[in-house]
Parts: sequence; C-alpha cells; structure tokens
Amino acid sequence: MKIFRSLNAVPALPRKTALAIGNFDGLHLGHQKILRFLADEAGEKSLFSCVLTFSPHPEKIFGPKNIWMIQTLEQRLEEIEKFSPDMILVVPFDRQFAGLGGKDFVQEILVKTLRAGTVIVGSGFRFGKDRLGDVRSLRRFGRQFGFDVKAIAPVKRNGLMVSSSLIRDLLQQGRIGAANLLLGRPYSIEGDVERGDARGRRLGFPTANIQTPNEIIPSGVYVTIVEMGDKRYPSITNAGVRPTFQEYRGHQARTRPRFSIETHILDFRKNIYGTSVKIHFLKKIREEREFGDAQELAARIKKDLESARQYYKRTGTRHLIQN
Repeated sequence: MKIFRSLNAVPALPRKTALAIGNFDGLHLGHQKILRFLADEAGEKSLFSCVLTFSPHPEKIFGPKNIWMIQTLEQRLEEIEKFSPDMILVVPFDRQFAGLGGKDFVQEILVKTLRAGTVIVGSGFRFGKDRLGDVRSLRRFGRQFGFDVKAIAPVKRNGLMVSSSLIRDLLQQGRIGAANLLLGRPYSIEGDVERGDARGRRLGFPTANIQTPNEIIPSGVYVTIVEMGDKRYPSITNAGVRPTFQEYRGHQARTRPRFSIETHILDFRKNIYGTSVKIHFLKKIREEREFGDAQELAARIKKDLESARQYYKRTGTRHLIQN
C-alpha cells in the first residue's frame, strides 16, 4: 500500500478503482463500514482500491468555528491502513481546492486521476464548490462518466447516529464509554514522555507526563492502557489542570492553568523519559477535583488505583497487558 499526499504525486494507475471518499476523522463504525465495503467491492470486481481523504478538515477552513479533530492525520492513516487499500491519497484542502466545481472535481480528480470505476461515500456526502454536490448529483455524473456510486447508510448504536461530530462532543464531555462504543475501539492519544515537576513521585505515584499533538483530551481521571512499542501496561491517567496545587487554584492563579496529562503505570518503575507512547482510554473513574492537601490527594489516588485494578479484574482486560 502506498500513501500519496498530493494529486501531482499520483502515478498512472494500473486499472479502474474502487474509490472511498471522506474525511474519516476518528475512523468510527460508520467509516469502518465504508472501508469494508471498499475492500469487498475491489475484490469482487478486481478493482484497484483507493481511499481519498483530505487535510486539513474542510471545517477548519470554512467552518463557523474551529473544530477539534479526533485524530491526527497520521493516526487517521494508520487506522485506514488496517483495511489494506492499495492506495491512500491525502489531498491538501485549501481555498483553491474548495473552489473546484462539482463537475471539475469529478472529471479531473475522480475520473482522470483516480480512474473511478465505483465511488463509495456516506449517504450525506457533499462535494464541489459551496458543497452543492450531493449523492444524487454524483450518481448523475457517474452515468455521464461511466462509474457506479454506492452510498453507505449510517450506522446506529443505542439509537444514536454514529458521526464524528457526536464523538467529538462526547469526548469533550468526558463520556469515554459512549465515545468508545461509537468508535468501535478505545479512544487513543499519542505523544512523548517529558520531564514534569515530580509531584507524583513525591506523593508515591510516579507519573509519565505526556506531550501530545492530539487536539481532544478528555478531562478527568481514567482507567487507561499505555502502549510502548509492542508492549501494553495497565495505568490510570489524569488529564486536567491539577487544581489541588496552589499555583493552579483558579481564583489565586496569576497565569492561566496549564492543562497536563499524567499517567501512572501500575507496578512499573522504569525511566521512560523521551519515549513515544499511546494512551488508550477505557473507563472514566471520576472528575478532576481539588483536594485539601497532598495527603488527601494521595489517599484518593490509592482509591483510583484500586478502581483500576478492579476494572481489569472484572473485564478480563489484563489479557491485553504484556509485562
């Protein structure tokens, strides 16, 4: 599989394509349905399978407010790769591309560059200048230029329509269980372990301080899994402003509180500064809150750790952990 990051980089393709188009932020259950259909369609019709996606998200250019992405582009590509398309094309989304008319988008990109034989989209797909194109007009172009169009119905879970916008809202509310249900896997962030102020170590619970490019960090205390290379470790993660410590008390703070991500790995004592890690969020334990002093906080952390151990024992998640 190859990844191309501009239209000009795409070589002459060997045959017609099964082409899935979308932003695919989060690669949730609805996106997975589209990519499974892509794989089946390519296999049944001997088509070259291609995923067309965009970066940045169009709403970051034209939206009424700047949205926060569920994944970085690289995380999105990593999830798409699991469905084994022959090719992924990431088109830089800018004002010039956005100004492309619907017919030009179809004729120049889908037909000439990507040799579309079957185009697979979500039922709410829009395209072209001012997003005037829809599935109906795409089918009309398909008849004109010789490709089929398959519109995939959305997925529902617990009566909710699975969508990236809903998942963003759930994550920002800290509703990790509901978000994970719609994602079809635990929500994850990744980053590097940096040096902190060692407060966790002084409390008896050393933490890895994570610097991440991810835009959505659920606030609170969570049962998590830390992934380092090919190993996974049970952990708890606190994401927030650490209100217990004097300099972060809102009414006394001289500067805006700094949001931090601190992960304590259970029964682990290795130095991992500078290591790249992934944090998988499994279950929310509680909201972040202010305690009277460090001793009270330490006592609460012990309870949080016990909650995590009970969760692993109850769910059997420990079989995922490699020590």
